Amino acid sequence: MKYYTIIFGLFLSFFAQAQAPTMKLGLLKYNGGGDWYANPTSLKNLSSFCNTNLGTSFDPDYATVDVGSAELFGYPLVHITGHGNIIFSDSEAENLRNYLIGGGFLEISDNYGLDKFIRLAMKKVFPELDFVELPFNHSIYHQAYDFPTGLPKIHEHDKKPPQGFGLIWEGRLVCFYDYQCDLGDGWEDWEVHKDKEALRQLALQMGANIIQFTFEQ
Repeated sequence: MKYYTIIFGLFLSFFAQAQAPTMKLGLLKYNGGGDWYANPTSLKNLSSFCNTNLGTSFDPDYATVDVGSAELFGYPLVHITGHGNIIFSDSEAENLRNYLIGGGFLEISDNYGLDKFIRLAMKKVFPELDFVELPFNHSIYHQAYDFPTGLPKIHEHDKKPPQGFGLIWEGRLVCFYDYQCDLGDGWEDWEVHKDKEALRQLALQMGANIIQFTFEQ
């Protein structure tokens, strides 16, 4: 009996190591007074959804990362959201630029009111680039899940259609911005917004597409 107990214990240990998370998503912390900490359950749920449906190994306990920190380079994707002002210092803008040019990816979710601030902030990061709307046939909409008409409409803001914008550096999409859509709200726990489950699933599926695109482009 003791022999089998030891073998079983070794099996559980091996299984636990095999399933151990190997990556984290990052939530970008910024200055300026905006609520960078909005949607605290979003990345946790997106990580778990991707682990279940894409076979990733994200730790749902996501990281909070200062935009100017060297730790930024340890995450394959960082997410930024909020409703208010965003200010990047010169060194922070340079750090984020180097992260994105070096292979990182930024996902921006318009949590209503973010647009006028994020556009100015990202212009400091890439003064030579403008956000361009991605066509519906862009591969980010056609990964594990198919979105033939682009982004799903998760939350109503100004009664405008959702739009997906990108910053493209030397032919590579380094930043995706969901505008008038609010994917981040859709990733949150049901109790937060009480969205219909079908709507939450669409948000999570689109989020999974962004994750998959990040690793495959």
